[in-house]
Amino acid sequence: MMRTRPLKVALLGCGVVGSEVARIMATHADDLAARIGAPVELAGVAVRRPSKVREGIDPALVTTDATALVKRGDIDVVVEVIGGIEPARTLITTAFEHGASVVSANKALLAEDGAALHAAAEKHGRDLYYEAAVAGAIPLVRPLRESLAGDKVNRVLGIVNGTTNFILDKMDTSGAGYSEALDEATALGYAEADPTADVEGFDAAAKAAILAGIAFHTRVRIGDVHREGLTEVTAADIASAKRMGCTVKLLAICERAADGKSVTARVHPAMIPLTHPLASVREAYNAVFVEAEAAGQLMFYGPGAGGAPTASAVLGDLVAVCRNLVAETTGPGESAYTQLPVSSMGEVVTRYHISLDVADKPGVLAQVATVFAEHGVSIDTVRQQSRQDGGGEASLVVVTHRAPDAALSGTVEALRKLDTVRGVASIMRVEGE
Repeated sequence: MMRTRPLKVALLGCGVVGSEVARIMATHADDLAARIGAPVELAGVAVRRPSKVREGIDPALVTTDATALVKRGDIDVVVEVIGGIEPARTLITTAFEHGASVVSANKALLAEDGAALHAAAEKHGRDLYYEAAVAGAIPLVRPLRESLAGDKVNRVLGIVNGTTNFILDKMDTSGAGYSEALDEATALGYAEADPTADVEGFDAAAKAAILAGIAFHTRVRIGDVHREGLTEVTAADIASAKRMGCTVKLLAICERAADGKSVTARVHPAMIPLTHPLASVREAYNAVFVEAEAAGQLMFYGPGAGGAPTASAVLGDLVAVCRNLVAETTGPGESAYTQLPVSSMGEVVTRYHISLDVADKPGVLAQVATVFAEHGVSIDTVRQQSRQDGGGEASLVVVTHRAPDAALSGTVEALRKLDTVRGVASIMRVEGE
């Protein structure tokens, strides 16, 4: 039976995503009402520039006073798509205090202060949903939080930033350098005017923290995530990966330790085999590969950003939260019962691809091999090639077996000190095997 009183929604932010949320709410109002069991009404829209024309939105709903909007008392759900830490954090907690549930797309805030937000939601008996915070339209948070709730997730490996995937894909397919690929991404609207959050891995690190927390039922903050960007990736790295039958991706990797007593979360460029499903993810698409004990290997793929895809995830959460309100219940909250420690990057076991510029003379390979042996790192393959321009130098590429990252880092530092090593051209981890 349809509930007659509409559920009132306050929208915080009306940019690319917010405007799409408002449009879909209006266009599909009857369908949404049928799915929820009650009509849904946009009751207010908080913006910074009220004079801007917003097609399809009643100007009478527009306000610059977001605090007053969430304090109204008649708001059932607050949709937060303004981003950033403040004022979003205060507005969300205020919404809980005044009886509203919250749907958010704010990855930075959730990665920084998710535990406090979950605690506030639980205290006031409200919902906090955030599917759109991780991978746009891709259903990922809910499958991890609900569908796999009875399973044990051991690893989450993913491409969770469309901008960086577009850049690396262009470098791989066209032979472009990093700067050229970034310029193209900017021209096409995939990269912001200031792309730092994307290319330095901050965006992906926030998403990794959220995913690790959900997958391993423990609290992981963005400060726990090891982060490296892709600004140092070169065309030579891409070419070297191809020779190995690999491609280069910026990966978010969340893992449970083999003994189950700790977890790790990291973001960095890595070579992955062309046979791995993630290797075929092109342009600005996202994909996440989940390895669970009973379910096995699962792949989630789709557009990871953009107004309409992200709004789709927001509306999915809105429907779920509204259904809970109609049923007078709440959905699953934070599950952090394991309280597992987050290990440092040095404890991660991985492989390295190291490219060295060395003196082209007898005995160099033996010296390099000795350094690896002294640090307990086993060599898998070696490729040495003299420079075509002469000059008494050669390129030496070493691919290692799996070893603790600290041992690999120590090896690289020792190699830098060898007289016969003129420079360390590049260092990259090898994943996904």
